[in-house]
Amino acid sequence: MKAWAADQGVEGSMITFLADTRCELTEALKLVLDHPGPMSVLGNARCKRFALYAVDGVIKVLNVSEAPDDPAGDTDPSKSLVENMLNSI
Repeated sequence: MKAWAADQGVEGSMITFLADTRCELTEALKLVLDHPGPMSVLGNARCKRFALYAVDGVIKVLNVSEAPDDPAGDTDPSKSLVENMLNSI
């Protein structure tokens, strides 16, 4: 995660990248991407594309980029992009 943060230019900023290697948070948030389409390419279940804003451990905004014909949010990721999150908070 540290290398990804460095690559994105956010290392040391207020943005925190977290790994969920056992899907525990993903399952608790009900954000498991287990649609057969993406699964056929990715293999194991993954996390849906989302952005979350929390204050003192309380989720204030949860935006998920997905659609019935685009379960991975690849075609339109706008719900989880920074511009939408800033508008949401």
